[in-house]
Amino acid sequence: MTRLRVGTRATCAAPPESIQHVRFPAASVTLAAMAATRPRSSAPSPAGDEPLPPPVRIVPPQRCKAMRTVSGPVRTGRRTKLLVKHLVRGDIALIDHEDLDRVSAEELIAAGVGAVLNCSSCSSGTYPNLGPQLLVEAGVLLLDLPNDELFERLSDGDPVVVVAEESTADRQVGEVLCRGALLARGEVLDAERVRAETEARRSEIGEALERFAHNTIEHMREERELLAGRIELPRFATDFRDRSTLVVVRGVEHQRDIRALRPFIRDMKPVIVAVDGGAEALLEEGLKPDMIVGDMDSAGEAALRCGAELVVHSYPDGKAPGRGRLETLGLNFKLVPAPGTSQDVAMLIAAEKGARLIVSVGSQFNLVEFLDRNRKGMSSTFLTRLRIGEILVDAKGVSRLYRPQPGLTPLLVVIAAGLIAMIAVVWMTPALRDVANLLWLKFQLLLGG
Repeated sequence: MTRLRVGTRATCAAPPESIQHVRFPAASVTLAAMAATRPRSSAPSPAGDEPLPPPVRIVPPQRCKAMRTVSGPVRTGRRTKLLVKHLVRGDIALIDHEDLDRVSAEELIAAGVGAVLNCSSCSSGTYPNLGPQLLVEAGVLLLDLPNDELFERLSDGDPVVVVAEESTADRQVGEVLCRGALLARGEVLDAERVRAETEARRSEIGEALERFAHNTIEHMREERELLAGRIELPRFATDFRDRSTLVVVRGVEHQRDIRALRPFIRDMKPVIVAVDGGAEALLEEGLKPDMIVGDMDSAGEAALRCGAELVVHSYPDGKAPGRGRLETLGLNFKLVPAPGTSQDVAMLIAAEKGARLIVSVGSQFNLVEFLDRNRKGMSSTFLTRLRIGEILVDAKGVSRLYRPQPGLTPLLVVIAAGLIAMIAVVWMTPALRDVANLLWLKFQLLLGG
């Protein structure tokens, strides 16, 4: 009897024309269930049984060296930063994210996804973006699909099996199956290939730098108000005058930077400004933002109701995507029409309202990070840094240079320990105990006199 093995290797012993029927459970498909499946005969199924799913093709031996299989429920979302909030370990993420960036890849890895199906190119070749390399090095099966048809053919939670066939050709083919039916084929991105392509694109970085420089010049022409500081700001309840300000953005290693800045936050008590999804990161670390700035698409309802002052960043023409959501929730907010990104607006608010120091958490601070975001708006962020100047500091620099001051609690503990030790010595020494009793009597006489 021919047996189909599914796992890290597949023994392709059957001839190419052999077709075997595999029955999948109705609720979900697991790797263990598939591994235990044996070929069925062509006899009709007993009454009451479910009809057999479409036949699954066995890969011929000349096309197959090995096979890797990942199964689990699929979670769909065209915006990766919103999808990661609903992922749990073992899920398969279906996304539509061209040039997958580092931040999104780190969040997918942290969520514990088993595979990522991308309906857009993970790397278009314009710049060596870091997302694909981080995913494959973390052991995540990454598949580039030719189109977005899977969003129509799959529903959230459907059981999906992703099979990666290691073929003899330069390209590795992957298949997406649901309940035995083949839904799509794509290209598997393996670690060796991703590393080679990343290194090749690094040698062509000049073109990306030229585009970035051209875009920056365009922003300087079109957004002179941003650079000159001519943006009209409303009166805020949050007081920035002569205080340090922490601007938290959902970005590279933002959670680790928040933890490293805990002594600075404890001693300096800065104004904490969250940019959209940065509010969620602060709440996870037990910190409450004083102000939330952004279009409010990434901040959860709990963050919006935490008591922070809400500032909606709108387009210069007055259109504000986040206004409707806050009005539906019945929350008060201020509106700031301005060009650039929400993190630009947050930094400009702090600077214009008299902040003594602005510490940036999760924001882009070098050329690689600017290009990895691959957004036209990143040029405005570059210009904002020129506008703010010397009061802007990166969180990593603060955590390395700041020396925490000793708190009151350790000092009280040391004093209490010293008193207890002194009392013990006096009590155990008769001569000292007599002196202590004499002093106590004199003290009582003074109080009585």
